[in-house]
Amino acid sequence: MIGHVSIGVRDVATTKRFYDAAFKPLGYQCLSEGKDSLGYGRGTVAFWISTAAHPVPPDMQSGLHFCFTAPTPKSVDAFHAAALASGGRDNGMPGLRADYGPGYYAAFVIDPDGYRIEAHCDQSAA
Repeated sequence: MIGHVSIGVRDVATTKRFYDAAFKPLGYQCLSEGKDSLGYGRGTVAFWISTAAHPVPPDMQSGLHFCFTAPTPKSVDAFHAAALASGGRDNGMPGLRADYGPGYYAAFVIDPDGYRIEAHCDQSAA
């Protein structure tokens, strides 16, 4: 349904350090890098990042967040640890979220610009 998503950030270098670390355990990498832009994915870019004069202000009450598929629960754990070690803030420790569905294993972080990011896998399939 969605070909890609784009977000605006204040500092591409800071953002690159964060997403390179956070995405590595999920199997995503930077596939496109320009002076003011980054493109992440696996095989093709699905998550674009660019410098913006007016990034969307963080709003914890907006409901906006981005969820990325993880291959295993261990990769969700590693995503969370890497995100925190590279400038992210905790927004939900790794674990089962039974109220989201059977086997729903996820972790939540806030990136350096305030975007809410989730990594998820179906633990019953892992």
